[in-house]
Amino acid sequence: MNSPSSIASPQTESAPVSAPQPREIGAVNWLGLWVLTGKEIGRFVKVYAQTLIAPVITTLLFYAIFSLAMGGGQRTIGGMSYLAFLAPGLIMMSMAQNAFANTSSSIVISKMQGNIVDVLMPPLSPMELTIGYTLGGVFRGVAVGIVSVLALAAFIDVPLMHPAYIIYHATMGSMMLALLGIIGGIWSDKFDHLASVQNFIIMPATFLSGTFYTADRLPDAWRFLCHVNPFFYMIDGFRYGFIGVSDGTLGFGLAIMFLINAALLTITYGMIDAGYKLKS
Repeated sequence: MNSPSSIASPQTESAPVSAPQPREIGAVNWLGLWVLTGKEIGRFVKVYAQTLIAPVITTLLFYAIFSLAMGGGQRTIGGMSYLAFLAPGLIMMSMAQNAFANTSSSIVISKMQGNIVDVLMPPLSPMELTIGYTLGGVFRGVAVGIVSVLALAAFIDVPLMHPAYIIYHATMGSMMLALLGIIGGIWSDKFDHLASVQNFIIMPATFLSGTFYTADRLPDAWRFLCHVNPFFYMIDGFRYGFIGVSDGTLGFGLAIMFLINAALLTITYGMIDAGYKLKS
């Protein structure tokens, strides 16, 4: 009988622990872009009462004022009801303001709280950062537009004559204001600076873009000023999608929106790439 000492004890060999391998990102960091976009969308979804419901109430109040207090129900423009002419402009105005607010406030808050570094440190390229912030603003603008259309549809008949124009101008208009919001947010050191951008650039351009009136009724000098305002083509094309009536040249408006967004995208990319007021 073999003694216990003569029995060879089995030797347990532990498997070698392999070092974690870095994830290959490739040309585009899709996961990082997805996370950043989700963060920007989640910001306004969590406070939907402020970011979605409040703009719709404001739009309805504007509509009620022009309809009841200012006699808009009896007025006509180009053979159609003034209220039908007014509704798309109010919707686009609300979309533009909220797309701007989403990106600008996100960047200014991050800079003031000092956590902008948490966005700059991950392996995200300047273009991916630009696209992520922009998509968040576009989603908020379009979301406000959809909710506004549904709310107005409960009170008036909202026609959809050219859906392709609605989709194009809703997307490009929200993108334009989202990019302007990024530029304004990067430039601003505090909310007072951001308020000056909104009060002296965004609001005047929005109100002087034909939201409440047709440009054909303006004097020549004011009509020219209106037609050099990019906001005019944003609202004019969006309105055409609903009611089939426009003040400007539709093809020119489509090109202007594309070129303006391309220029703003280039400027925004350059500011983020240079780290302007972000890395200092």
